[in-house]
Amino acid sequence: MDWAHTRVLVTGGGGFLGQELLTGLARRGAADLSAPRSRDYDLRDIQQVRGLLGGTRPQVVIHLAARVGGIGANRAHPADFFYDNLLMGIQLLHESWLAGVSKFVAIGTVCAYPKFTPVPFREDELWNGYPEETNAPYGLAKKMLLVQSQAYRQQYGFNSIFLLPVNLYGPRDNFDLDTSHVIPALIRKCLEAVGRGEREITLWGDGAPTREFLYVEDAAEAILLATERYNESLPVNLGSGQEISIRELAERIAGMTGFHGEFVWDSSKPNGQPRRALDTSRAWEKFGFRARVGLEQGLSRTIQWYREHSSTSGKGLHEKDQ
Repeated sequence: MDWAHTRVLVTGGGGFLGQELLTGLARRGAADLSAPRSRDYDLRDIQQVRGLLGGTRPQVVIHLAARVGGIGANRAHPADFFYDNLLMGIQLLHESWLAGVSKFVAIGTVCAYPKFTPVPFREDELWNGYPEETNAPYGLAKKMLLVQSQAYRQQYGFNSIFLLPVNLYGPRDNFDLDTSHVIPALIRKCLEAVGRGEREITLWGDGAPTREFLYVEDAAEAILLATERYNESLPVNLGSGQEISIRELAERIAGMTGFHGEFVWDSSKPNGQPRRALDTSRAWEKFGFRARVGLEQGLSRTIQWYREHSSTSGKGLHEKDQ
């Protein structure tokens, strides 16, 4: 792909992953980039979607914009997570096809997998059960992009691809405790407990579930490699291949932040999916992606970034992903 002469539209460019992706595009020499914010275009409004595509005339659309959050946010607003994500995705892909976009890159979510998927998750298991209940509306809304991608390729020959990243983390993550995922929440809670001299932190669940995490810089590189090299509608996992329990993760972050107190596990709160780890072989076979940043190194960078920025920010250093 000749990035220097390709018009690229990135939705969600102001968000956590979006900022990293724009940095990666700039490194590749992309010169004609559009990355509007949600305050400029509401992707739930089809007229605004048409206005965005008509004004930017992209050849490539990378759709990152999403309404996202942790277990608490998903439990509190399941209808919003379903409606907003479904509407943004299906309208943007359809209107991109109508506008003659050459390639559409859809970003899904590991939450689309069934609750009891055998580990490691293989893409062929996506339809073998219902997602974990606390984030099923979000996961299913994003999975509809896969159905749409395959249907539009079959009927119209539209070149769209669908990628499934695991939980991301890294500098500029969302550290707002009301909506954040587990790594930024743990980092903030540990550092604030250290600062206040507290000896106890309460965490949801029992710590037994496992997760896999992908450093945001690796995720951006994976998306760009897929955009350059992959032209099929088979879903592709994006992950690091490293599984860790929430309990072990909490202990590791505690050690790295200097928190020497106790974690109190509130088992009345949900655990989420029991295990989550991906088979990432398809990403290597199809477009040569393997994660480069290990969890220890990625956590260290993220903690350092938060230490440097937390004192200058209001409620949690959150950039909206839309």
